[in-house]
Amino acid sequence: MRKRQAGITFIGWVVLLIPMAIVLYMAIRLIPIYLNHVKVANAVEQAAQEARTETSVNPGAVRTSISRRFNVEGIETPSVDQIRVARDGSEWVIEVNYEQVAPLFADINLLVTFDRRVVIQ
Repeated sequence: MRKRQAGITFIGWVVLLIPMAIVLYMAIRLIPIYLNHVKVANAVEQAAQEARTETSVNPGAVRTSISRRFNVEGIETPSVDQIRVARDGSEWVIEVNYEQVAPLFADINLLVTFDRRVVIQ
């Protein structure tokens, strides 16, 4: 009696590869957004570090420092207007809250929300 060969069929390959391709495409769309967020977080942290060395915190100077760093790094999103420098109790806080949308297919988008808070002591 002959044994049938067992293996994955063409339809099996299609069922396996399509979800993998979709996940790969999503990663390709999201990686630049997260890399941009790393640059934003570093710029805000460096501005906070610079503000810690000064005797008094000036919100305008902190915003200017962040704006300069955004220009050097080529960061367009978020804008400096979306950054809040305010007093929270006895300490100063830099808050960056923004969303980025990555188009996926037709009218399906991926929404990524970032909320970063850095305390200036």
